[in-house]
Amino acid sequence: MAGIYIHIPFCKKACTYCDFHFTTSTKYLNEMVAAICKEIILKKNRLEGQQIGSIYFGGGTPSVLPTTALHQIFATLTQHFSIAANAEITIETNPDDLNAAKISELRQLPINRFSIGTQSFFNEDLVWMNRAHNAKEATDCIKRSQDAGFENLTIDLIYGYPLLSNEKWQANIQTAIDLQVPHLSAYSLTVEPKTALAHAINKGQQQSVNDEQSAEQFLMLIDTVTANGFEHYEISNYCLPGKYAVHNTNYWQGIPYLGIGPSAHGFDGYNRYINIANNATYLESIGKKQLPETIEHLSKTDQFNEYIMTALRTKWGADLTKIEKDFGKHHAALVKKEVQPYLSDGKVLLSENKVYLSNEGKLFADGIAASLFIDDELN
Repeated sequence: MAGIYIHIPFCKKACTYCDFHFTTSTKYLNEMVAAICKEIILKKNRLEGQQIGSIYFGGGTPSVLPTTALHQIFATLTQHFSIAANAEITIETNPDDLNAAKISELRQLPINRFSIGTQSFFNEDLVWMNRAHNAKEATDCIKRSQDAGFENLTIDLIYGYPLLSNEKWQANIQTAIDLQVPHLSAYSLTVEPKTALAHAINKGQQQSVNDEQSAEQFLMLIDTVTANGFEHYEISNYCLPGKYAVHNTNYWQGIPYLGIGPSAHGFDGYNRYINIANNATYLESIGKKQLPETIEHLSKTDQFNEYIMTALRTKWGADLTKIEKDFGKHHAALVKKEVQPYLSDGKVLLSENKVYLSNEGKLFADGIAASLFIDDELN
């Protein structure tokens, strides 16, 4: 089933490493919510005839929205789309937002899954990241959410930054396991241009990221969580059996989804729609009933390369039978030929006509995928 992604471009604070589209000013919050609802209506025919199996509120920090605003968005969605009774409906939250009153309010909405931006359970790390919450709030909000009936949780953790020793990283992982969180997303810190962290590193005020440290902590994570019953089902994602993130899994499997809000992306199977990452221009365009988007048509070659890139990131791998069916025998044979060196050195595994990355291969996922890309034009 198709999905809907809604980008809420507001945050309390700017994290040092973040390059997502957001503003710390909520001056035009009501106008933005109204525009998001108008965009939903403008795009109501994009997924015509398809039932919605997932809705994801991302950002930014969607939990900064008042509950009345979320009610307004849900009312618009339910009026114009057929939403499955068992749809996964996720909202990204910050621990400091999830007090008892806020959780109780969210319980009255169709939301059934929290994605909590924990990042670390150590105060000094959270201060270094310029996060708005502290370590106690990180643990308390998880317990509080579970007690209120939100058992379908995922938390984000970050590794590979200078403050994070292996001992602290092991403690972060163990805390997540002990809290009985069924899903975990963990990301190696990357230094994005134009972020506060990049500026500090360039000025010599902060250490740069150590790739060897990141690789070691990545393998530590895999070993620890899989020993505790988690499946490593995508490069950055781990879950207890059956607790996959439906919405994100659809991204990796090429399922169509609608993108709503400034900077949001959408995909219909053949084209990618990209909204402008500028709040003022977004509001102005929607006010004129114009969609502030650019359209990127994906050629057959683009589709092949995207399939290789996303499929190799998952535990399901790249299916040579599917490649043959969708892109021709020649390209299936070409993939099988090009992976031979990686098979020989153990970075890639081949089983039941599917190509997978080994744990070591996951460290080189982007490079391996890129080596399998094609640049000839498919018909």
